Amino acid sequence: MAERERKHVRVAVIGSGFGGLGAAVRLRRQGITDFVVLERAGSVGGTWRDNSYPGCACDVPSHLYSFSFAPNPEWPRNFSGQPHIRAYLERVADSFGLRPHIRFDAEVRSLRWSNSALHWELETAGGPLTADVVVSATGPLSDPKLPDVPGLDSFPGKVFHSARWDHDYDLRGKRVAMIGTGASAIQIVPAVQPDVERLTLFQRTPPWVLPRADRRISAAEKWLHTKLPATRAARRGLLWGIRELQVSAFTKRPNELGMIEFLARNHMKKAIKDPALRSALTPDYRIGCKRILLSNTYYPALARPNVDLVASGLKEVRGSTLVGADGSEVEADAIVFGTGFHVTDMPIAHRVTGAKGTTLAEEWKDGMAALRGASAAGFPNFLTIIGPNTGLGNSSMILMIEAQLNYMVDFLRQLDILGGKIALSARQSAVDEWTRHIQRRMERTVWNTGGCDSWYLDANGRNTTAWPGTTAEFKKVTRQVDLAEYEVLRPPGATAGRSAGARAEVAA
Repeated sequence: MAERERKHVRVAVIGSGFGGLGAAVRLRRQGITDFVVLERAGSVGGTWRDNSYPGCACDVPSHLYSFSFAPNPEWPRNFSGQPHIRAYLERVADSFGLRPHIRFDAEVRSLRWSNSALHWELETAGGPLTADVVVSATGPLSDPKLPDVPGLDSFPGKVFHSARWDHDYDLRGKRVAMIGTGASAIQIVPAVQPDVERLTLFQRTPPWVLPRADRRISAAEKWLHTKLPATRAARRGLLWGIRELQVSAFTKRPNELGMIEFLARNHMKKAIKDPALRSALTPDYRIGCKRILLSNTYYPALARPNVDLVASGLKEVRGSTLVGADGSEVEADAIVFGTGFHVTDMPIAHRVTGAKGTTLAEEWKDGMAALRGASAAGFPNFLTIIGPNTGLGNSSMILMIEAQLNYMVDFLRQLDILGGKIALSARQSAVDEWTRHIQRRMERTVWNTGGCDSWYLDANGRNTTAWPGTTAEFKKVTRQVDLAEYEVLRPPGATAGRSAGARAEVAA
């Protein structure tokens, strides 16, 4: 399609989960209304729309797992379920007037940077457009990951991933195989166990599981949080502060986590009386190396007579027979994969072509890397929300998202200061220095030293997902854009203005 036929916007946001909706709110608050939110599905919610499996809930307290600028005094439980979180995001879209900006069923098929026009050219399912700035908020938990299991195609029954739950298929009375023992699986197992004829859990690596301090939030608490907002803020602050104090054990002194392991072992002993089963469920790595899971119902469900554990993982499928790595065989009517997502190899990276004509996936073939978790070298005016090394092991990702939104706002402010047709491209040297700094700090964290193989690590064994510090520290380092870390791009023949930003460019 000819260039003149393409709709142009100042900012294109990809995704309408927490990151995308948060970006839209901040743009409107800055007075920027020339933007679109491109959503591949037909409604908002991101991972909280896609993950609707039985028992789905958040493992971060609700009053912390919500935007600071959109508090919700009506959370029903300490740890609210997926329907309530999704409803919260729908309300955010409505109350902040975001719906006119959202383009549903508009999956982004490709993004290409134009060096001559200094803008992004996007091809979407809803038509082409161009944008001065692209904010990618697709998130790391958006594309399910299925293992390559020999013979899976021969299975005659039902197969689906936990993030693509088939609600039309009734599991009642069926022989069900659950593959995986991550955060989704420990919620699914107790939710479906009472209804299925037989449930077989294929476990490669057992997780550490702690009690879940969940309860219904009383009407009195809701009233108090509504009438006295300071009480709601105090509750959020307390939840945040406790988690900030825990960070050093994860990032600097993993040996201090031994007491937490003791609590986890005792939690298991209360429900699992069989010594052999308890042994099979006991991890052999330091707690925190993989994400610590919270559940009061997972172990009791595994102890039920209609549940079996295959502690060697799934090796192959032969028709309706599932074969474990230990040679055990199980008949199943349905297979549910709770095998995680493409976190270190995000599919969106294959669709983004930068200034050098290479894709983001090609540039990240040796590992993801982005300046302050937001800007990849060679991809001008392209920002990632929940980018490389921004993940957390013990707190709320909404805190990290809001910090990156601060960075996004200042990025746009710097473009305004510099003036004219302009682009900012992260310097390779700045990205390299930032990455070296992160990886040096990562060396002594529990994620790197705890003795496990987790989704925090990429194919090269490098931790490109987690943030090795507190959320307060991340907020500080993303408070504003340092122009010395960027190359300022202008159209051929253009000269830099005399703004403060332009002077920073010369100084760099």
